[in-house]
Amino acid sequence: MFSFKKYRFSKKDKKLAELRALRVALAVLAGLILAGWLVVWQVGKDHARVTEMRQDASQPQQNVPPNTKKIGGPFTLTNQDGKPASDTQFRGKYLLIYFGYTYCPDLCPTGLQSISRALDNLGPQADKVQPLFITIDPDRDTPAAMKEYISSFHPKIIGLTGTPQQIASVAKEFQVYYAKGEKVDEHDYIMDHSSLIYLMDPDGKFVTTFDEEVDPKTIVKTLQTAWGQKK
Repeated sequence: MFSFKKYRFSKKDKKLAELRALRVALAVLAGLILAGWLVVWQVGKDHARVTEMRQDASQPQQNVPPNTKKIGGPFTLTNQDGKPASDTQFRGKYLLIYFGYTYCPDLCPTGLQSISRALDNLGPQADKVQPLFITIDPDRDTPAAMKEYISSFHPKIIGLTGTPQQIASVAKEFQVYYAKGEKVDEHDYIMDHSSLIYLMDPDGKFVTTFDEEVDPKTIVKTLQTAWGQKK
């Protein structure tokens, strides 16, 4: 038969056990405090982010390039009829300029439609405005392609194309980003590009920009305000 001897803890053992228990308790408490602090920190961070988003939403949005003082400049391109076109021939009129391409699936039709509706809303005052559609895909957008494409929009819109060098130059003048994007097949590809409608005054100076989904009434109001300031 086996016999078991009852073990008695010494005072030293009891103190060590109590010390270990205290350390475990303190570690657990520290963990709980840290977890609680992290929760409070995250809640505060989320609250600050929500507050910032609400403040941003309450402010008027301006979608403009970084250096507006340098937007615009001379250009020489080719219109949809194959004739030369330069910035100087449009002096005396406000310009609504949109950079895009004829194969564009969504942004460009939206931008040109916004311009077209604004011109319709202006009525006779539309004579003070010249809308321009400048391609960022000169390899495919020939004058004939541009002519066919813009026929779907307001008749006042002039389509402009040119050599790759000419397009690069005018895009630089207006701080327009563009690059060949995803290739759909051997002969088809998508162009990545910034999407803004530029408003220039009769002297060729920058006024403001609109995004492609702008309410046409906003364009009309901005133009009428600019005309009032010119008087």
